[in-house]
Amino acid sequence: MPRPVHSVTTLILGAGAAGLICAAHAGADTLVIDHAKAPGEKIRISGGGRCNFTNLNTSAKNFLSENPHFAKSALSRFTPWDFLDLVERHNIPWYEKTLGQLFCDRSAKDIIQMLLAEMQPADLWLNSSVEDVTHTGTGFQVRLNRGGTAVTVTARNLVVATGGKSIPKMGASALGYRLAEQFGHRLTETRPGLVPLTFNEEVKTALAPLSGISVDTRITCNGSSFDEAMLFTHRGLSGPAILQISSYWREGDRLQVALRPETDLFAHLHTRRDQAGGKAVVTALAELLPQKLARYLGIELGLSGNLGDLSDSALRRLTDHLTRWEMTPTSSEGYRTAEVTLGGVATDQINSKTMASGQVPGLYLIGEVVDVTGWLGGYNFQWAWASGVAAGRAIEAQR
Repeated sequence: MPRPVHSVTTLILGAGAAGLICAAHAGADTLVIDHAKAPGEKIRISGGGRCNFTNLNTSAKNFLSENPHFAKSALSRFTPWDFLDLVERHNIPWYEKTLGQLFCDRSAKDIIQMLLAEMQPADLWLNSSVEDVTHTGTGFQVRLNRGGTAVTVTARNLVVATGGKSIPKMGASALGYRLAEQFGHRLTETRPGLVPLTFNEEVKTALAPLSGISVDTRITCNGSSFDEAMLFTHRGLSGPAILQISSYWREGDRLQVALRPETDLFAHLHTRRDQAGGKAVVTALAELLPQKLARYLGIELGLSGNLGDLSDSALRRLTDHLTRWEMTPTSSEGYRTAEVTLGGVATDQINSKTMASGQVPGLYLIGEVVDVTGWLGGYNFQWAWASGVAAGRAIEAQR
């Protein structure tokens, strides 16, 4: 029995952030398909269910890419303020947290409903898996399994918005990378990003008493630094500072951790020594750090005496350790918990203004599948919005 054929002008693969906003700008006769049971699943779980939907400080410097200039065009033509205007037009209450991060007051579902409303009259097919994609010379032919029914869709334009490999339990796959390679695009190395880091068993056992403790830090690796909280876990390290630096870390690299970077630890402890020299060193550290961490460092550094027992040079050695604590993770938690995929489809064969393929007419690549990866804090959503809008507008302009 022949497959039923459905013809559209534009077919978008992926009903995530980039795909949905692209559909809102691509014009009539657009179809969005996704293998999931519901659209925008990563939007729904993001930001603790409140969706950190953009960052007011967005610029190209907040992204990693083989070409650090690639993202500039799309980001400049659809800014965080443009997306915020859309949010406000839909009367979605929001708030600014820290460092320019914007969240929904109520629920991430508000953003999903907004995007679904914006993409009308485009169609959305869920429970639809891609089996095969071919380029026919005048367009694309895509064979699908739509809820157990074999369907063929033909389209003049094909937008790949399938995301990366992160969080496979939500259906993440390498489909977008395979399609890009099929059509002659080069891939850069892919690896987990914004991901907790882990230690070997010996170090994990030693740090186990600290699990659940969070402390303000400055973490440095390979020339990049982030001042945010670090969280000790039963596997290793997490928290915003670790997730940020993980994108710059490689196996074998050391992290340099500065505890309480906003405080001059030497000056503080020097003053406390003058004020209360009989106070135990560990007790004085507990005024600055979580008590369990202060005790751990006391044991590790052999701090058994009082502040008054420490000379200036001994005090300097102590604070140097607290501001230059070196740790060497052995691995990361991988794609299972990674928020993003680093790397992807190389940008040298993609038009930065339209996100159009330079290899195949009518092919567009947007969002996480492209080699553009943002910092933690709403930057990756802003890239999804900006790249999706760029492609959608380019498609609509062809009509």
